Amino acid sequence: MTESRASLGSGLLVLFTLVASVATVGSLYFSLGLGLVPCELCWYQRVLMYPLVVVGGVATLERRFAVWKTTLPLSLGGVAVAAYHVFLQVTPAAAGSCSIGGGCAAVQYPMLDGLLTIPRLALVAFALLSAFGLGLAWLARSHEAPADP
Repeated sequence: MTESRASLGSGLLVLFTLVASVATVGSLYFSLGLGLVPCELCWYQRVLMYPLVVVGGVATLERRFAVWKTTLPLSLGGVAVAAYHVFLQVTPAAAGSCSIGGGCAAVQYPMLDGLLTIPRLALVAFALLSAFGLGLAWLARSHEAPADP
């Protein structure tokens, strides 16, 4: 792998770990610091996000670009759950379906005058992580040697 690609890969790994860490700390702050009760979909998103901090951190230390094979399924799953969560939040008729253990789809906790909500923040984080994962996949694939016939 060329030096510039290795630098790009290292940068992607650092950004990946940083975004996953900020999302994890943010979710803990919302629930533990502000006392907001996470709904069921928030818990699913946490299950998908929290391991990404550890996996991304270890991959960053080891400069292991093939980590995308582990992280991309988790981050894409998070995109799906978070997108559904945002859909529930913006669709008044469906808003009652997310009320087990909390009601963040029915009750919005607006930031920036309603532009950012907890589900939207999660969607942005998972989308960024997925983009970084795709970048790592591209770097890892372009580094693989072609198979001998």
